[in-house]
Amino acid sequence: MKILAIIPARSGSKGVPDKNIRQLNGKPLLVHSIEAARECTYIKDIMVNTDSDLYANIAKANGAEVPFLRPEHLSGDFATSIDVVVHTLNYYKGLNIHFDAVCLLQPTSPFRRPGFVDEAIKVFIESGADALISVIPVPHEYNPHWVFEPDNEDHLKISTGESKIITRRQDLPAAYIRDGSIYITLTSVLLNEHSFYGNKLTYVLNDAKYHVNIDTESDWLKAEEVANNFPFNDQGT
Repeated sequence: MKILAIIPARSGSKGVPDKNIRQLNGKPLLVHSIEAARECTYIKDIMVNTDSDLYANIAKANGAEVPFLRPEHLSGDFATSIDVVVHTLNYYKGLNIHFDAVCLLQPTSPFRRPGFVDEAIKVFIESGADALISVIPVPHEYNPHWVFEPDNEDHLKISTGESKIITRRQDLPAAYIRDGSIYITLTSVLLNEHSFYGNKLTYVLNDAKYHVNIDTESDWLKAEEVANNFPFNDQGT
């Protein structure tokens, strides 16, 4: 399976200015994702999608390709990741270069244990799924079977639709949330359904104690704390 790793890294962040090139554990943030892709045996093509010459130069210096700069209409606050990925695939399609799937590695979730991307791709291929995401467990107190939402009369109902609540923690089904570090999707699903998830979605479990999604300065401080205890491999990812 031919897989393209895409690392999105626009320059216009307001919550943490220039966060994608700010130094984390001694290297620019986006470099952690480049190195995670470089150590993956399933991935041969790595591209950074950015709107910045500075970011592009950093990416190239660390082993990624930057075949174009992101157009202005995909560089603003309201640009979506799916639009960026589809635009990228169409660029390669115009060059008659085709990929079976895309592995999206967001720089803002930089902590991927050594071998994690390979593990995810192996699960994705063997599952026959349309897509895979990395996840972390939902703490039991926030399990959707214990979450209430208001109805039209402002009365509370169980969010999952049951009439009776599950009373024992041990009886709660497992629940997960996306951790943001890995998305793998078939190219056909991305182009035809404009979706990262498709109809058949599988997952790999990440370690919640290393979870961070950098959007604010407080998130950055958390990332620095996590970096002090993360099992970086020899490449620093």
